Amino acid sequence: MRQKQVFFVPGEHDLLGDDGRQYMERFGKGTMGRGWQSFDHKGVHFIGLNNSAQLEGMGALGEEQLAWIKSDVAKLGASTPVVVFAHIPLWAAYPEWGWATKDSAQALDLLKRFGSVTVLNGHIHQVMQKVEGNVTFHTARSTAFPQPEPGKADSPGPIKNVPAEKLKTMLGLTSVNYTERAGMLAVVDSTLG
Repeated sequence: MRQKQVFFVPGEHDLLGDDGRQYMERFGKGTMGRGWQSFDHKGVHFIGLNNSAQLEGMGALGEEQLAWIKSDVAKLGASTPVVVFAHIPLWAAYPEWGWATKDSAQALDLLKRFGSVTVLNGHIHQVMQKVEGNVTFHTARSTAFPQPEPGKADSPGPIKNVPAEKLKTMLGLTSVNYTERAGMLAVVDSTLG
């Protein structure tokens, strides 16, 4: 049986308490800086970012990581499909709750020459999608606890007192399937129910 390789990006809870030391020891081996990385697989370039280390009301990448992205993608042809994964959204999903990355415009500017860019993230524990030019954004549900829709509660904290029969419909997994052809990636969101 062929073993799959797993890649990680840290969320804010992975970095609490010890400034991410344990996360880096367990999951960050071979990554750059504070956990960012890239790799190529079957003609697709994957970029894993850490936008959870410099939280200031919302996510941030920082100058060092932005310089690394610029260098990383410089060698790629514009027709290379790019998939970016980060914890906090790289688009302004709901900045009032910190559901954005303050310097994401700089990172996305470095990717605008590519014909196909897919950005995947979690953090907000629900499915939201957006297309902006050549970039398709997808957020994912959580397997831990649901959060309210943007602006439909006082804060983004966990929704409590969810009836047991409804809980699995609010939690889920996201899978991304790549089929080599002209077009977009197939992103499938499913609930645990």
